[in-house]
Amino acid sequence: MSDLVRFGVSIEEELLKRFDEEIEKKGYSNRSEAIRDLIRDQIVAEEWESDEDTVGTITIVYDHHTRDLSANLTHIQHSFEGEIKSVLHIHLDHHNCLEVLVVAGKGKLLQQFADQLVSIKGVKHGKLTMTTTGSAIPTKGGHHHPHGAEHSHE
Repeated sequence: MSDLVRFGVSIEEELLKRFDEEIEKKGYSNRSEAIRDLIRDQIVAEEWESDEDTVGTITIVYDHHTRDLSANLTHIQHSFEGEIKSVLHIHLDHHNCLEVLVVAGKGKLLQQFADQLVSIKGVKHGKLTMTTTGSAIPTKGGHHHPHGAEHSHE
């Protein structure tokens, strides 16, 4: 188990009330875990801004009947093939498709990739969701597996 450190925080009563309402909606059992998640989110954002190796997903919705769209999407994806780890393609209806690309690489490069995909004519919506490789952040249970250490996901 990791070493836990207790510290005090001074906060306006109304802000704390709003925070408690939000964490209750999200199902947190206590303030501490919610605060830890906020800190983790900030660390992830810093990883992306400092252009560390990171992972994420690019989600796009597009009209596959748009002229040259499939060829343009394929061309751009082939330009970034080393960053693409997996692709999920779903037919939403007769016209619309959803693709989710799992990507890994330098944050700035992944942002450039997402921007290129989203800006193609026929793409109705797109979003890059950033996350972390997890190597710099201890897990919620306090266990930290060094990179390459064996562990089970059972």
